[in-house]
Amino acid sequence: MEKPNIILVNCDDLGYGDLGCYGSSINKTPYLDQMAAEGMRFTDYHVMSPVCSASRGALLTGCYPQRIGITGVLFPGADTGLHPDEITIADILKGQGYRTKIVGKWHVGDQQPFLPTQHGFDSYYGLPYSNDMGIQGKSPEERAKKVPLPLLRDAEVIQQQPDQRGITERYTEECVRFIRDCTSEKAEPFFLYLAHMYVHVPLFVPDRFLAQSQNGGYGGAVECIDWVAGVLFDELRRQGVDDNTMVIFTSDNGSRASGEGGSNAPLRGTKGTTWEGGQRVPCIVRWPGKVPADHVCHEPITAMDFLPTLACLTGASTPQDRVIDGKDISPLLLGREGAISPHDVFYYYMNNRLHAVRKGKWKLHFATGKMFVPRPDPAQELYNLDEDIGETRNLYDAYPEVVADLQRIADGARLDLGDALEGKEGQGRRPVGHVENPVPLAVQDENHPYIVAYYDKADSETMMG
Repeated sequence: MEKPNIILVNCDDLGYGDLGCYGSSINKTPYLDQMAAEGMRFTDYHVMSPVCSASRGALLTGCYPQRIGITGVLFPGADTGLHPDEITIADILKGQGYRTKIVGKWHVGDQQPFLPTQHGFDSYYGLPYSNDMGIQGKSPEERAKKVPLPLLRDAEVIQQQPDQRGITERYTEECVRFIRDCTSEKAEPFFLYLAHMYVHVPLFVPDRFLAQSQNGGYGGAVECIDWVAGVLFDELRRQGVDDNTMVIFTSDNGSRASGEGGSNAPLRGTKGTTWEGGQRVPCIVRWPGKVPADHVCHEPITAMDFLPTLACLTGASTPQDRVIDGKDISPLLLGREGAISPHDVFYYYMNNRLHAVRKGKWKLHFATGKMFVPRPDPAQELYNLDEDIGETRNLYDAYPEVVADLQRIADGARLDLGDALEGKEGQGRRPVGHVENPVPLAVQDENHPYIVAYYDKADSETMMG
């Protein structure tokens, strides 16, 4: 089988209920709805953390965040990041002759050993962390507390504080140029990882999308994401590679759902929680002639599964010298008769704390709470997700045998990956990357030729949070 081109689109904080094909009646997403009609839409796809750095590390490596040591959110100039010895999807595909590129948000380390070009990507263009981590604030004193938000090309800062209202259009142009370069030269197959800025707050939405939105700045940002999808599909057709390109669309965690316009409906919880709304997100896969069209898959899968699955589909082997937690879901993707989820169980962690475990339809919570709560609330809550996707009916007392089985599974997770709630370190954890004396990628310098004006009052018209 000819190796497919692969485009992986990862949004930022996009919720389960934010797309038309997932039930939204307020955000207009015609291109993504068409993608779902021409491909496979998953209803039980989970990321492995409800916050961005940990979730992205899991997606890239096929491992639980606790295994690779990136368990929370990394901030500018952090001394930790994705260890240089970790193997990513890009490493796997590069070894199979792919040209590899990331456009957009990286957020698994901004120091030199942790950047994308050290982890299998031939080139990088984007923001190394979240869009709210640059210079912001109403007063000079507040702005002075932060470093600029740098735009990188590979490892070089090419602009210290780009105008975010135009950054998605710049990302799209970069993606189109990459697709054209790869196809016009009749070169190797390509892997493009597009990691959107949207819909992380603050929202900087171009006037065009803001004007047509029925859901304020949030809806405008979602519709801008949809527009980018339309551009990419159009370019694939123009270059004659649409039929041999797999496109994966998903999000790093659920919506904040804090009044900006986002939705995780019908799920309970938000970004930063281990309820389903924090970690169950949209996932659509389209590959004409290979992935069945207009198919909805209800089998549970995870973000970790893409590394072994793409390895299988491109003729590569998964790493044999380390534990990979993801599973090959190619039978599901290709619509093979009788294919079921390869996952017997999986775990819900918040940082290094085990909050819940799942086996089949059953999910048992040991703790609940939000990201930055030092000590979460203990819980004894059991839910049947097949019958109660919103986690509204606690069945803990009704099924003691199920609780006991899930408790045993949790003990295995604690032994392997640890659990700070019980003082367990975990025997299967690998070292996180570390550097001495980290430095910010960019520093405040109003005389720098590439610096752009700091956010000012005028920007508040398109900010939603």
